[in-house]
Amino acid sequence: MNGTTALSPWLPTAPCTPGHCAAHPESARPGRAHVWSAHPGAIRPGSVDPGAAPGRAADPAGTVRAVVRLIAGLGTVLLGILCAPASGLLPAATRLALARHWMRAVVRAFGVRVRYEGTAAPAGGPLLVVANHISWLDIPLIAAVLPGRMVAKSEVRRWPLLGTLAALGGTLFIDRDGIMALPGTVRTMAGVLGGGGRVVVFPEGSTWCGRERGRFRPAAFQAALDAGCAVQPVRIDYRPTDAAAYVGADPLGSSLWRVVSTRRLTAVVRLREPLPGALYPDRRALAAAAQRAVASDSANLPSLSVHQRSRSSPASASSARTPA
Repeated sequence: MNGTTALSPWLPTAPCTPGHCAAHPESARPGRAHVWSAHPGAIRPGSVDPGAAPGRAADPAGTVRAVVRLIAGLGTVLLGILCAPASGLLPAATRLALARHWMRAVVRAFGVRVRYEGTAAPAGGPLLVVANHISWLDIPLIAAVLPGRMVAKSEVRRWPLLGTLAALGGTLFIDRDGIMALPGTVRTMAGVLGGGGRVVVFPEGSTWCGRERGRFRPAAFQAALDAGCAVQPVRIDYRPTDAAAYVGADPLGSSLWRVVSTRRLTAVVRLREPLPGALYPDRRALAAAAQRAVASDSANLPSLSVHQRSRSSPASASSARTPA
């Protein structure tokens, strides 16, 4: 999730801060917009978006609409939490289908439009899913198409509603300040993968604004090598990026309000071709290959692309646990 000030020198840090990277609705000016591009360096605050309507910025929704979205989103999260115990009585395939629909409903309730490109890895085997990290929205977006056990910092467990949701989904909580706990976390991930499950991790180690990206840390990729499974890179972009970015010490409440107050906020999730771990000599090489796949605008796109709006059904997935 969003990274707070790092006290330990080994922790990954991002230069992104709420004041510079997250455009709050009240800061939008009529007639101005942010240019969005698949290339992070092409997003320039204050430049005119040629695709935007004349006289309109990446403008916020009205207050009433924003409040309705916020209530709808939090209500959808709460409804899923209340129904989670009863879902344990259902067959695994049914639980997964419901979980995917729920995650998609959560994102849509917050007013976010979604498009998926590419094809998820075939169901029935272990998979390490890795993605760039911009927002808390990244979690339900991935869970809607590739549900698995998320890896998140321990602070997430204490978040209102969302922390309960993460815990119910079997999230692997880690202490980011405890480097000595890292080998144990990798072993736990390898155990989940070795049992045929999926693990979802954001190897940048912290959130970045989308205009800037971090280096993929190699530790998590050791779990894929130990389990002998493939890695599926996923690239996430938002239009406009600034509205979704949850960076630095940005409070969760501020981020939620920024999301629901932004009109036409769109998430684009690109599923790259899985990378067979056996083809790479070590975790560093595998991490570098995954980072290249995520950073590239066109690398590793499957021959068959599935373009999905938030109303359509996501690709099949194969985790035995409800996603966070």
